[in-house]
Amino acid sequence: MTSKKYAYFDVSLIFFLFLLMICSCVSILSAQKYAQYDENFVMKQIIWFVLGIVVAGLIFLFDFEQISKLAPFFYGIGVLLLIGILIAPESIAPVRNGAKSWFIIPGFGSIQPSEYMKIFLILMLAKITQSHYKDDYRRTFKQDLSLLIKIGATSFLPMLLILMQNDFGSSLVILVITISVIFLSGIDWRIISFIVFVLLGVVGVLVYLFITNPDILLEVFGTYQLNRIYSWLDPEQHAKGIGYQLNQSLHAIGSGMVDGKGFQNSNVYTPEAHSDFIFTIVAEEFGFLGGSIVIALYFFIIYRILGIAMYVRKDIFEFYICIGMVALFTFHSFQNIGMVTGLLPITGIPLLLMSYGGSSVLASMMGIGLVLNVSLKKRDYFFSD
Repeated sequence: MTSKKYAYFDVSLIFFLFLLMICSCVSILSAQKYAQYDENFVMKQIIWFVLGIVVAGLIFLFDFEQISKLAPFFYGIGVLLLIGILIAPESIAPVRNGAKSWFIIPGFGSIQPSEYMKIFLILMLAKITQSHYKDDYRRTFKQDLSLLIKIGATSFLPMLLILMQNDFGSSLVILVITISVIFLSGIDWRIISFIVFVLLGVVGVLVYLFITNPDILLEVFGTYQLNRIYSWLDPEQHAKGIGYQLNQSLHAIGSGMVDGKGFQNSNVYTPEAHSDFIFTIVAEEFGFLGGSIVIALYFFIIYRILGIAMYVRKDIFEFYICIGMVALFTFHSFQNIGMVTGLLPITGIPLLLMSYGGSSVLASMMGIGLVLNVSLKKRDYFFSD
């Protein structure tokens, strides 16, 4: 028998999120002077934040038994939206930056289903893991393999659909979330070792083909994705073409030096500075110190979510929701900051709750709402210590 007490609420997580939102609005205010569209992006971002807070608040109306039952429903909606993107005409779902990933809604803006699919997948994987251990509580190699197949099959469909949209970055996020759940699901180490071996083998083959026969990769991934690799390896050589964005980003970050040029004093033009390359504005105007503060905020957010996950580790569904969100925030921040600084190839992944974008903000706040709901639902067991 359990009794729920609303005695534990992670105020520190909300505080760090609030600081991140302020950093986002300040940076977008500076970046929108470079935007190729004549819009007030910072005001729109504030509206998205308010809507995100409302969405997060609505999640508190549900307990996790209800959310668990709704997980397959949301997963199904996400898959249908991803299929709809592929079959919709370009008047409704145009191609942007080489990817067909958005629905255009007149008078409202655009919706990117892949952002919501990340949250829906986290819910579904948590549901599958919970159901598996509820039905098959005895641990055997066969049951571990069964769980792996369930997780893999659930993740494969959205990953394939997102890849078909030519959105390689979001498909990588799906892969990272899936791997995180697999590694922490208690699956036999022999199966985990095999997965690691296969992944290393795939990476090795891709690197070998890129060096010896890139035409094969060209047929698989397309010119757009391959050009991102070339521009990453040598941005200076491609500075007037495919490497222009990265080259400008490196100049902007480098010119910021230690303490930056000051608020709204950035003068190095970087395309998409208000969205995927928002970190360049932070680094140019506030320097190494400002960039370090933003990175520290992400560290504290991830740390707090991990703390909540460890607190509810006996509640399988809630635990894997938190683990999925840790994977989401960790990979997004690592990949985005890595790509704008030239450490990783450009993949078009936004910096969560910093980059401008309605779908990204709403989906992120939906996930944060779930995590805060977990932190609220403190469980005290009778006779427990």
